Amino acid sequence: MDATFQSGRFDIAVIGAGIVGLATARALRLLRPADRMVVLDKEPQVAAHQTGHNSGVIHAGIYYRPGSLKAQLCVSGVRQMKEFCATHRIKVDECGKVVVATDETEVPRLEDLFRRGVQNGVPGLRLIGPEELREIEPHARGVKAIHSPATAVVDFAEVARALARELEQHGVELVLGARLLQACTDGTELVLETTKGTCRARLVVACAGLYADHVARLLGERPAVQIVPFRGEYYQLRPGQSLVRALIYPVPDPRFPFLGVHFTKRVSGDYEAGPNAVLAFAREGYRFRQVRWDELFEALRFAGFRRMAQRYWRTGLAEIYRSLSKRAFCQALRKLVPELELDDLLPGGAGVRAQAVAEDGSLVDDFVILSRPNAVHVLNAPSPAATASLAIGNYIAEQIAAQQGWHVASAPSAG
Repeated sequence: MDATFQSGRFDIAVIGAGIVGLATARALRLLRPADRMVVLDKEPQVAAHQTGHNSGVIHAGIYYRPGSLKAQLCVSGVRQMKEFCATHRIKVDECGKVVVATDETEVPRLEDLFRRGVQNGVPGLRLIGPEELREIEPHARGVKAIHSPATAVVDFAEVARALARELEQHGVELVLGARLLQACTDGTELVLETTKGTCRARLVVACAGLYADHVARLLGERPAVQIVPFRGEYYQLRPGQSLVRALIYPVPDPRFPFLGVHFTKRVSGDYEAGPNAVLAFAREGYRFRQVRWDELFEALRFAGFRRMAQRYWRTGLAEIYRSLSKRAFCQALRKLVPELELDDLLPGGAGVRAQAVAEDGSLVDDFVILSRPNAVHVLNAPSPAATASLAIGNYIAEQIAAQQGWHVASAPSAG
């Protein structure tokens, strides 16, 4: 991977070498094989943040509002992701998943989820009772559950590395360690000044994740949303445990775009429990005591953040308590698996979710993609963005093709 730009001028520049940026570059390369393209990222390797710190679940598409971009692109993205992994010999474990109602009060929401998943076209969904739940997950307890056999797990960082190799093989430059410092317009080109030098591009696609709003502002936009980082913390399950076979999820709280603490099998064969959703004090704040005061003050100054905090402060305090108390974390998990003991939980990792918050304090619950004549901004791409990444890339490429008047013989292949 190149340390600096091989050339200074490009037809297309993609900012961000996470899985969405790489997948978008791939879709654009398939549409425009003769164009000069570059992908740049501030980190020294691809998949450094959200892509490399998530749970690796290929979501089937149960949760998302029918007709939303999340619903459309997740369901089509599952197929494309599995095809890509098969082509590149990347291991996918199609272990399936259960979403469990632990008492009768959760059953109506579970049944609503089931109807939503069926409407979204998720294959193989079934409502099951406690007896069949025990056959699938012997230690899980609930009064009713959804079984989703299409849910799988993969290493998304490995997928990102395969995408990067494919792009380089097809002549796309990858310039890593290139933090965007400033940008301006010069005629028909955007001039991007980075820590690795300056380049020009006729079209820029920004997939900047945790800094999506910052990059949009550098490129002259005034986005109506702001990224607020939420840290998700995990525990590892003790090696050799027999309490969990695959994926066990609770019925989520419909007020939030988070899925609640759950049990996840990793493609490595390890198991983890989590994540919670704690406000992070830095956009890349993977530890509780990691603070960037400028970013924290930026959040506090944002009216949307203050409105969100006023609305959900009790929930936020409960998440912080669960973050600081292993016993409280374990108690939440015992709702799903009552036999879990404190000693079954070992220290794990953490990820940070880039969650867009609107001016009114609402948590934006769909992908947000802003198109301009010479720039496209992915302003909100939380879960299931990794699952949907290839479909998101194709969607962005098709939107750009229509806007630019490109002649497209056929849709980009997902294979």
